[in-house]
Amino acid sequence: MTSPTVHERAARHAALGDPVRLAIVDELSTSDRAPVELRRRLDLASNLLAHHLDVLEAVGLIERSRSSGDGRRRYVHLCHAALDGLVRGPALAPDPALFVCSANSARSQLAAALWRHTTGAPARSAGTSPAERVHPGAVDAARRVGIDLRDARPAALATIDELPPLVITVCDRAHEELDPDERWLHWSIPDPVPDGSAASFDAAVHELRDRIRAVVAGTDAR
Repeated sequence: MTSPTVHERAARHAALGDPVRLAIVDELSTSDRAPVELRRRLDLASNLLAHHLDVLEAVGLIERSRSSGDGRRRYVHLCHAALDGLVRGPALAPDPALFVCSANSARSQLAAALWRHTTGAPARSAGTSPAERVHPGAVDAARRVGIDLRDARPAALATIDELPPLVITVCDRAHEELDPDERWLHWSIPDPVPDGSAASFDAAVHELRDRIRAVVAGTDAR
């Protein structure tokens, strides 16, 4: 199946913007339903249901078929593949990556480690004004998800001679200070260091891991 165009995706989003049509899709997400069942379950008049089904069918979200039992009955089923393309899927290849923040003591260190762990691809990190050490909170948070940062050391971005294909700033300050090449990416991750709590470092880990999983094709669910 070919990927939907942006216009097709927009039309599907528009169709789902109506609460009744969204409820129909929810109802069909686990079970095909006859129109009479949908009318009963959603308390809809037959002409109103017909209108909503026509809209959903026109954008490819549902199909209607005749029963192989009672030929007078029809069933409505959801086209699950049409939902898959509503939001853009993974857009990055698991290439070597460099993650940049200001101190290189927490977010960029965690991001690089998670990139390696999740994708299997090489990753480094660096800072615009590197700290003397990786923050203990980052080391502990990494340990809690099975990653060892005990030997990690902050590095200066200026010491990196050759940048990899993918560079991602994970710190607003570094992103704004560098005014980077438009090919660089930016993830605005809150800095856990000022708060210093385990919960703040864990939140950074979870957000970074979720972002990596969301944008990289072929990542697993570790």
